[in-house]
Amino acid sequence: MGNADFVYPSTADHQQQCAHRVAIPPVQPFFTSFKNSLKETFFPDDPLRQFKNKTSSKKFILGLQYLFPILEWAPRYSFQFLKSDLISGITIASLAIPQGISYAKLANLPPVLGLSLVYATMGSSRDLAVGTVAVASLLTASMLGKEVNAAEHPTLYLHLAFTATFFAGLLQASLGLLRLGFIVDFLSHATIVGFMAGAATVVILQQLKGILGLEHFTKSTDIISVLHSVFSQTHEWRWESGVLGVGFLFFLLVTRYFSKRQPKLFWISAMAPLTSVILGSLLVYLTHAERHGVQIIGNLKKGLNPLSFGDLVFTTPYMTTALKTGMVTGIIALAEGIAVGRSFAMFKHYNIDGNKEMIAIGSMNIVGSCFSCYLTTGPFSRSAVNFNAGCKTAMSNIIMAIAVMFTLLFLTPLFHYTPLVVLSAIIVSAMLGLIDYDAAVHLWNVDKFDFLVCMGAYIGVVFASVEVGLVIAVAISVLRLLLFVARPRTFILGNLPNSTIYRNVEQYPNANNVHGVLILEIDAPIYFANSSYLRERITRWIDEEEDKLKSAGKTSLQYVIFNMTAVGNIDTSGINMLEEVKKTTDRREIKLVLANPGAEVMKKLNKSKFLENIGQEWVYLTVGEAVEACNYKLHTCKQAESQQWNNV
Repeated sequence: MGNADFVYPSTADHQQQCAHRVAIPPVQPFFTSFKNSLKETFFPDDPLRQFKNKTSSKKFILGLQYLFPILEWAPRYSFQFLKSDLISGITIASLAIPQGISYAKLANLPPVLGLSLVYATMGSSRDLAVGTVAVASLLTASMLGKEVNAAEHPTLYLHLAFTATFFAGLLQASLGLLRLGFIVDFLSHATIVGFMAGAATVVILQQLKGILGLEHFTKSTDIISVLHSVFSQTHEWRWESGVLGVGFLFFLLVTRYFSKRQPKLFWISAMAPLTSVILGSLLVYLTHAERHGVQIIGNLKKGLNPLSFGDLVFTTPYMTTALKTGMVTGIIALAEGIAVGRSFAMFKHYNIDGNKEMIAIGSMNIVGSCFSCYLTTGPFSRSAVNFNAGCKTAMSNIIMAIAVMFTLLFLTPLFHYTPLVVLSAIIVSAMLGLIDYDAAVHLWNVDKFDFLVCMGAYIGVVFASVEVGLVIAVAISVLRLLLFVARPRTFILGNLPNSTIYRNVEQYPNANNVHGVLILEIDAPIYFANSSYLRERITRWIDEEEDKLKSAGKTSLQYVIFNMTAVGNIDTSGINMLEEVKKTTDRREIKLVLANPGAEVMKKLNKSKFLENIGQEWVYLTVGEAVEACNYKLHTCKQAESQQWNNV
């Protein structure tokens, strides 16, 4: 890394170059500035844009369409769309029925719990197929089970599940209405990968009870307790149940493999769970396997779900448990549903409104809790089948609901002989798809800290509990966010040869230092959280640069230039830090220079009188201009000194 050769401009050229100063933005009234800040924070997508310059009647129609997207696409609905949605709806219904029974069993709830049609009218995703999910079911069983035993108090447990669903929906809808969707973003991609994989592992371990035909099983979800429960009851293992479980699991995995290899054969994998239920039921019925240790579902209640609004529990001490369960499961379900919806929207080149999705999913759960439904969102497996089946609109959800309703009314007796081991195999098959090894390897290769977040979530879920894993993952993610804010990157810039471009000398080793000038870039806003660190780091940069110049016997440091391009904002602590740095540089007879401060920064520096202290003539549009000015000053000073010596 050498030193840059510099051609000194004439006085006229320098004055012309310095004519363009960094502008101080006009002062805005406080309420105008506050309104703009609120708009950028809560309404970055400007949802009211579509209502501008429209008549009152048109605004009313647009408002209804905004709240109920079905009113927008229903008038344009065609027979071609119906054919596609009919195929998709029936296909996902064949998956939803056995999955619904399996996941309800996982949540320790009665097998017959229905679907809500609210999402089909309010959701903005064309591909999301709503239904219950394994992770939320496991969370429900884990958190409610600590307070109420589902076997001893089934009615109370059921009512608490509905109440938790109500609170979850209330939270989800509130986040959407208050435009607080960014809160879900604290669940980073790495967090979700680790959490989902950990939850899937826990769910798979829980299914050992059904596959091995065990009647007594631990209520804990950590791997140590589960394995101890399994291997301490080896004398209770049922080989008949184990053979059935392994056989059907193999069948489900093979069908998934062929469907992945040939996407056109998606229906094979989609129909496999229902096929397993039918074959398992026939096998048990013909061989009377229930007499040999193979557990079956038994009698299912026919008919639609009754109203459950009066069953919601709003009294102590159980309301607190329901509230906590609803908060945790609601956030997890919301994150999964929005992530899945956005993924498939990207494939079909359309956008979904995250806040509208929150309102739709929340409303669906609020209404569902009043009709004997527990927590519902958009599971990836069902949505993928819906997508591959060629769905066109949310009508596929309506068709799925009609098919499930028909089953509840007329076909429930057919599930009497369905073996529980088949439901366990269906759950294990679905959960294996949630363990994303490729994503974990990708995190390791790209960002080791993200991999740490992922593994923190996974280990916390598997070795402690689902709640602990979630807390660990979020805590590590927030810690990283705080580190980004509290320890921003600063680096030295150098001049690329034969150009006026200045870049990081570590990234560009051929970049040249400028004689007597230290150029520093601050790569983050300057706030109270990082101002002390920046003051210490900048002082160290200056000390190191001065030591380097002294050891090389070169000219002492004359100027320090701050490139503030990345400093989007600054608070009073940050301004105090700059003032302290200026005092330090003044004591050392070093001039502080600013390059390219933004509008918000300039406004605050001007109000605080810092610009007046530093001198606005030392604030430049670019690093190049600042370096030219510094070199020009150095050159003129040397000329003046030389002239003085000549006069002497």
